Amino acid sequence: MEHTSEELIYRHAPQDKSTKTIWKTFWILLAITIVEIVFAFIHLEYHWPARWILNGFFIIMTLFKAYFIVDEFMHLGHEVKNLIMTIIMPLLLFVWFIIAFLYEGDAWKNLRKDLAPGTPAAVEAPAAPAHGAHH
Repeated sequence: MEHTSEELIYRHAPQDKSTKTIWKTFWILLAITIVEIVFAFIHLEYHWPARWILNGFFIIMTLFKAYFIVDEFMHLGHEVKNLIMTIIMPLLLFVWFIIAFLYEGDAWKNLRKDLAPGTPAAVEAPAAPAHGAHH
């Protein structure tokens, strides 16, 4: 059986640097995801850590994964700083915008709860007369 030169080229082609970087990024993302899943199962089984700590951990790990995706697959890790800031700053402002509106919406909901029809108005109790006061 004879091997053609084309077949040998495809079979033994060396991986270039970008392919190795993509695989490195894949393994990092996989490791972060596995750690997240392990923590989720630990929380389900033992109710540890507290829910708010677990949510914070998930948010931080998600930001790490987003960084690796943007850095490698969107090629921002190889760009000039000004281009990166042109993309990142509006994104941060947009995230701030969402958080601010959620906070304001919650405050507005709580204010409206007090003004809903049928809600009894707060009645102040009359001040008790002082002892010894004569009219």
